[in-house]
Amino acid sequence: MSDLPKSVHILEVGPRDGLQIEPNFVPTADKIRMIEALADAGLPEIEAGSFVNPRAVPQMADGDEVFAGIRKKEGVAYRALWLNARGLERAIANGHVDVNGKLTMTCSETFIRRNTNRSIDDTLAEMPEWIARYKAAGVEVRTLGLMAAFGCNFEGYIPEAKVVELIARAEAVMADHDCKLKTLNLADTMGWASPMQVKRLVGLIRDRWPELRIKLHLHDTRGQAVANAVAAMEMGVTHFDASVGGLGGCPFAGHKGAAGNVSTEDLVFSCHEMGIETGIDLDALVEVARMAEGFVGHELPGKVMKGGTLNRYKTQH
Repeated sequence: MSDLPKSVHILEVGPRDGLQIEPNFVPTADKIRMIEALADAGLPEIEAGSFVNPRAVPQMADGDEVFAGIRKKEGVAYRALWLNARGLERAIANGHVDVNGKLTMTCSETFIRRNTNRSIDDTLAEMPEWIARYKAAGVEVRTLGLMAAFGCNFEGYIPEAKVVELIARAEAVMADHDCKLKTLNLADTMGWASPMQVKRLVGLIRDRWPELRIKLHLHDTRGQAVANAVAAMEMGVTHFDASVGGLGGCPFAGHKGAAGNVSTEDLVFSCHEMGIETGIDLDALVEVARMAEGFVGHELPGKVMKGGTLNRYKTQH
């Protein structure tokens, strides 16, 4: 176990992953306002929207307009999601998206078949096509994302050895096409992870790939997200996804109203209290969380946005 890191990097996913399941359309101008406020609060990387079928995800139908309308802040990366070749083409054509080369697979055979009617082997077989598309666009392929890396509602806990095996198989495909795996995104898609489980999996990956950058996408479905993040930090992980206010539920939880992504301000609060720098203005971030709550018209699960920060009290002593 390593010492806690001096700083962490947070990718804000609220404007995309958080908003996408909201039933009432958030106006484009409000989305842009939230994204700009997040950048002003110090978020270094923001997932601002997606290029997916608008019939499937109506909330993201204005992706082109959102990216075109953002007042970009220097030093901030503005990311997007795409699921197919058409989506990638739209993201590139938009001209305002910071496109990164990423490959994605799922650790649960049952889950991927239910979602995409494809198998894990099918996903691996399609990777060369994705690599070719990225290369044609001049985008380096260096990131692998693994969904359901800790557990699945249909298969139970995912064995750590299976995750390691899938990483090795994907790495081999990338190497065969002159790509080097540099970043691994582990997603707790259905909120199964616990702190010890996080340490076990991260430890196994670190043993085999000590130079690999690991990033965690944690869900707070069962209230473990911040604890899981701290456990990962104790293993040297410095990159995390988070959603302002805890925007977004967990559609895979099986329980209506279950929390989704870890709240950005809750994670930042924990980091700051442990002396870990984030580069984020926590008080400003809390105001963005309250803004987002107003946009969606219902209570968000974030804790610090309700309890407040300790900054005011600290200045009194």
